[in-house]
This record gives sequence, C-alpha cells and structure tokens, in this order.
Amino acid sequence: MTVRSVLSSALKATVQGIALVVAFPLALLCAFGRFSLVFQTLAQLLAIVPGLPGDYLRVAYYFLTLRKCSLHSRVSFGSFFAQSSSTMGRGVYVGAYCVLGACSIGDRTQIASHVQLASGRHQHVRDVDGRILGAKEDEFKSVLIGHDCWIGASAIVLADVGAKTTVGAGAVVTRPMPESVVVVGNPARLLEPQHEI
Repeated sequence: MTVRSVLSSALKATVQGIALVVAFPLALLCAFGRFSLVFQTLAQLLAIVPGLPGDYLRVAYYFLTLRKCSLHSRVSFGSFFAQSSSTMGRGVYVGAYCVLGACSIGDRTQIASHVQLASGRHQHVRDVDGRILGAKEDEFKSVLIGHDCWIGASAIVLADVGAKTTVGAGAVVTRPMPESVVVVGNPARLLEPQHEI
C-alpha cells in the first residue's frame, strides 16, 4: 500500500467515526430502529442533509439502526429507508431521491436515482365494502436484490431481483427476476440477448 492510500483510508475511517458519534444519539432516540415512527422521521430528516457529510451521516445512522448495513456504502441526498428491517451489503450505492421499503440489498449493487423498492406487492388490504384499510406491517414482504445488480433510474421494484441482473430505467418489476439477465418495461420482461439498453 502506498502512503497516499494509507492516509486516504485513515481519513475515511476518521470521518466514518465522526459520523457514527453524531448519528448515535439519533439511533438511541429510535431505540436502534425498534421505534418505527421515530426511525422513519429521523431517516427522512437525515435524507435532506446535503453533500458528502449527509452521505456519511445517513450510512452511519443505518449502520446503527438497520438489521444489517455496511459503513462502506453510500445513500445519496433525498433517499431513505422506510423500514428498519432492511439490510444493505458492502459497496452498495443508492442514488438520490430513492424510497426503500423492506428490502435486502446485496453487495456492490448500484441503484440509480428516483428508484422505489416497495415492501412487496400486497401492502394494502380492503374491507368487505372495498375500502382500503391501510398498510399493515405484517403484510410487508422484504424484497431481495442480489449482489452486483444495477437498478436503473425511476425503476419500481415490487419483487425479488437475482444477482448480477440489470433492471432498465423506468422498469416495473412485478414478479421475481432470475440472475444475470437484463429486464426492461412495464411490467418488466427479459430483454432478448441480441439487444442492448
């Protein structure tokens, strides 16, 4: 390792440490993710902290409150997790203005801006008269996004996505997708091998 890379690593570790110290009281307020309403309120508040300091603060908060989260990931401005039951692997990038429900994101997955990862397809039940009763947390399903995936801008993901799969911009994933494929459209379908996005 060069002196420059050692210094860079040390600086990054120092900034991560400072972010953890700042995020700790917030994580304590929501009982480390167990108080859902407080967790969501603070997640939304941290979503609007700008720049690199905001990126570090968000990841530190999620490191302390999500079921599992690597400090070596990035959550950009305007993006937040709505469910503390989520997990986020190492090297994950989440672009700006994403809403992430109950999900598990694999290592090195890249998520573009304005993506929505909903907590499954069936969150709102109706009564016998057809009125929506509202979301019930016990109806949430954790959506699994495999490792090394690319989720394109403005995609909506309602079902699992296999490892190394590319989801095209604007696609709506309504059923599980296999590994190592490219899917596009609404509803998302496999792209023929001879085409490119």
